[in-house]
Amino acid sequence: MTSEAGEPESRISQFQHRSTRRVRAFDRRRPLVWDLVLTGFCVIAAVIDYAGDGWKNIAADTHVPGPLVLLLSLALSVPMLWRRSHPMAVLSVLVPAGIVNSATGALLQAALLQLFVVFNVALRARMRTLVLACALTMIPVVVAVVRFPRGSWDAQVVPQFWALALVSAFGIALRSRQDYTNSLVERARRLEVERDQQAQLAAAAERARIAREMHDIIGHNLSVITGLADGGSYAAARNPERAGQALTAIATTSRQALTELRRLLDVLREEAPSTETELSPQPALGDVDALIDGVRTAGLAVRLTHSGAPPAPLPPGTQLALYRILQEALTNALKHAGPKATATADLSYASDVVTLTITDTGRGGTPATGGRGLAGMRERTSLYSGTLEAGPQPTGGWRVTARLPVPSPRP
Repeated sequence: MTSEAGEPESRISQFQHRSTRRVRAFDRRRPLVWDLVLTGFCVIAAVIDYAGDGWKNIAADTHVPGPLVLLLSLALSVPMLWRRSHPMAVLSVLVPAGIVNSATGALLQAALLQLFVVFNVALRARMRTLVLACALTMIPVVVAVVRFPRGSWDAQVVPQFWALALVSAFGIALRSRQDYTNSLVERARRLEVERDQQAQLAAAAERARIAREMHDIIGHNLSVITGLADGGSYAAARNPERAGQALTAIATTSRQALTELRRLLDVLREEAPSTETELSPQPALGDVDALIDGVRTAGLAVRLTHSGAPPAPLPPGTQLALYRILQEALTNALKHAGPKATATADLSYASDVVTLTITDTGRGGTPATGGRGLAGMRERTSLYSGTLEAGPQPTGGWRVTARLPVPSPRP
């Protein structure tokens, strides 16, 4: 349970975090504003130190001319405006001013502003540049020790050395944290891009699968309906009973097509599929006889043959692929083979492959451009590492041969 004393502390911490984040965001958007504020503060403090003669409290020589002190005060504070964008250039101005400051004995406190510049060098430059910046900053200190010795030399040099070391260490630590944060941000961005790409690939694959299913199902049923309608219209005048049978078959096939279409549309909906959709099985090789009966009813004489037996039951996916390939091949024969054509479907099993061959005695020729039939059959075959051959026969008609590997039976 959170204590009452802990809640105000948590609120204060959150407020500080939000405030710091807003200040950083503002600084990223308008860095010149913060630079002007800090530089203005440094210039005003340096000028006040000069005007109030405060510099004389620690000066080694209080008789330094006032204009020179003012010039040194401005030279040590005004360049702070560019400390983040050009730290080494700023340091090239501050070091000579610091040398003059030490050599004349003014010893202005504005010389400590060099530590801010060293911090920015550590934050943005390479280690070699940082070492050079620290060495340059120590030159005015050495000049002051030689020009105006006060006690032992280490009492004057060591504090400045430790100040540079601490400022450099703080800049390096902050730089490492920024690099780590930037790497995390970049990694998150790459992961987001990869996730979007994976989602697009998955969506494209799903669209292709749905298009393939709709082409196989709806295209086949419409072809059967067209064949039945043509046969029914031809038999209507001579054999009304045969025409009635054709209409009944059309109604049955239409209902089947509508059911399959609803099943596919349910997959596309965001809500959970209906119970009927969940329980609706995919067709398999056991449904081939019903498929062939429907094609025969539509007017294409089909003969189905089997040879061999699979060493193990075929996976449902392989059975579905064979069923759809047979369905598409018979649909093409029904549409393009012409009247009085016949078709043969042979399903043969070997120890490591199952072969489905569909031939017809139709007109043959080249496949229609822009169709999805052959492309869908090839896609289904490649999904299971199989091969597909399709083309006209020398003696007329069309042949489709699909070979799918048979998984080895488990011991």
